[in-house]
Amino acid sequence: MSERRPPTIKTVAARAGVGRTTVSRVLNGSELVSSEARTRVLEAIKELNYVPNSVARGLVTNRTEAVALVIPESESRLGSEPFFAALIRGVSGVLTETRTQLQLVLVRDESERDQLTSSIAARRVDGVLLVSVRAQERLAAMLEEMGLPTVLAGRRGEDERLSYVTSDNLGGATEAVAHLLRRGRGRVATITGSLDMDVGHTRLAGWRRAHEQAGLRADESLVEAGDFSEQGGRRAMRSLLERAPGLDAVFAASDLMAVGALAELRRRGRRVPDDVAVVGFEDSVLARHTNPPLSTVRQPVEEVGRTMARILLSEIAEADPERQQLTLPTELVVRDSS
Repeated sequence: MSERRPPTIKTVAARAGVGRTTVSRVLNGSELVSSEARTRVLEAIKELNYVPNSVARGLVTNRTEAVALVIPESESRLGSEPFFAALIRGVSGVLTETRTQLQLVLVRDESERDQLTSSIAARRVDGVLLVSVRAQERLAAMLEEMGLPTVLAGRRGEDERLSYVTSDNLGGATEAVAHLLRRGRGRVATITGSLDMDVGHTRLAGWRRAHEQAGLRADESLVEAGDFSEQGGRRAMRSLLERAPGLDAVFAASDLMAVGALAELRRRGRRVPDDVAVVGFEDSVLARHTNPPLSTVRQPVEEVGRTMARILLSEIAEADPERQQLTLPTELVVRDSS
């Protein structure tokens, strides 16, 4: 008597009453499946005791069952900024539900960029999640040219062609500065993020928009460029106080820069919020432990990571995927610093 053959995707599809593509999507964690079809497929897998052969599937589909999370930053930056840890948690939380491995790749110099390029060209990963996206980002341009499934955290600009997930940077910044103006602050400065990044430009645009909506002229002398780091926030606050000692509020485009600003204000003997009110952006764990606790704009960083991972999995599963570009809402959190 012949040995019974193990079930295949075709067997599962027949039992569930769906096509093989639907079964494949369920196995790869794609969101492009109805809940009813997903339930039928999962029930069929359980009934048939089906175990996907990831090695065989990789040979047939040229899949590696791995994606790369690429962060063009140093180890110190990765370790000091809560944003990256929250994003990684969101991404890994989705991928652990699938058979997809996550490779964390730091790109700190040209040699590591070349190494990554070679790895991608050899198709050692099925797709890429790219963080810290800059306007002239060579990696994003290369990935777009290669046609490898790619999802960005943020975007290069308003005409971005790749899929991306971002927070409502314009709306969040506008709300933060409007809050300061409503509190009667007359000279609201801003410490921007890196201005070679869309997120930096957009949060600066929110500072300007809040003044415009209040019928006020935005004083451009109260703008100081930062770099999303604590030291950058400290340096920017120092420059602002030297140039405009009468400022009475500051909107920092990240919590980490706000922490640096608070330290410099304390060093100068400025009371917060009595003399100078401060608002940050992100609502990281830092915001609740500053002195005083930091008012900030909450952005859903983990949800950004989860959404990026889901979109990437769907792009990997689809032969001709539709680009998805999503902006997630933010929320102003008022604490004692303003």
